[in-house]
Amino acid sequence: MGPYILAIESSCDETAASVIGNGKILSNIVATQDVHIKYGGIVPELASRAHQQNIIPVVDQALLKANITKSMLNAVAVTKGPGLLGSLLVGISFAKSFALGLGIPLIEVNHMQAHILSHFIDEPKPEFPFICLTVSGGHTQIVLVKDYLEMEILGETQDDAVGEAFDKSAKLLGLPYPGGPLIDKYAQEGNPQAYSFPKVDTPGLNFSFSGIKTAILYFLQNNTMKDEQFIAKNLNDICASIQYTLIDILMRKLRKAVQETGIKEVAIAGGVSANKGLRKELETEAQTKGWKVYVPDFQYCTDNAAMIAMAAHFKYVKGDFSNQALVPDPRMNF
Repeated sequence: MGPYILAIESSCDETAASVIGNGKILSNIVATQDVHIKYGGIVPELASRAHQQNIIPVVDQALLKANITKSMLNAVAVTKGPGLLGSLLVGISFAKSFALGLGIPLIEVNHMQAHILSHFIDEPKPEFPFICLTVSGGHTQIVLVKDYLEMEILGETQDDAVGEAFDKSAKLLGLPYPGGPLIDKYAQEGNPQAYSFPKVDTPGLNFSFSGIKTAILYFLQNNTMKDEQFIAKNLNDICASIQYTLIDILMRKLRKAVQETGIKEVAIAGGVSANKGLRKELETEAQTKGWKVYVPDFQYCTDNAAMIAMAAHFKYVKGDFSNQALVPDPRMNF
């Protein structure tokens, strides 16, 4: 069944561990951190401390669920970046020690590449080359995927990521953290054409989301000055309009990427790929434009170690190993 690889993910606020055997995910354990909710966002120092508390129990559960012992492992994989420095440091320190103690290879993984490779966990799997829109709280990218470990960024955000735009808009609306999924929830009952927000057209395939957050702030300030209950009375329509605008920005660039490359194999990945509105738009494109669309299972959209394990599997097959000099790279790119 081997090679068996233990994968660890600790780039932000989820401590996760997964075991893969011969390219098949055998376990995927995730410990979330509720400590950040009352602060309305991730507090890096608290995230690091929570990782220290969670990592041993999470790894233990991953091995138990996979029904293997640590002596059966052939390698240990870990997220190198991008992410929060302290959080990455916890995962890497543990992985290095674990690999050293067992005398097995260490594999470093790029978190964003792993999101893309989550499409190879289950069927159907995209064919190379394909276009992947990676959307999360920290990144928004259009990537040309030529092979498992050969990828090229065609366009990316010049400021904020779309996930950040969702969460910060939700905060302006008074919604609890994380607010992005709540905007998606309320948007299902609202009118997406109720309110209009500006859409910045950046050069090429790049994105910009900082302007729309400012526009939403002023929009809410102006309307609540006239009616203190404006948000409460129109929450569904506001959420639907915000979501419509953000998704439209994403889809315009994605359509352009498909047109310029001629590639109709299209995938999405990252936390925002769980958004119902975005998934619906992709389905529409598949029906009207003949795209072959690939959307990951919900459990593989948000941060998880199964995607790290899948990326590590391909690196193991290639013989691409790291060493004990491995250090975190918070701003790691492709």
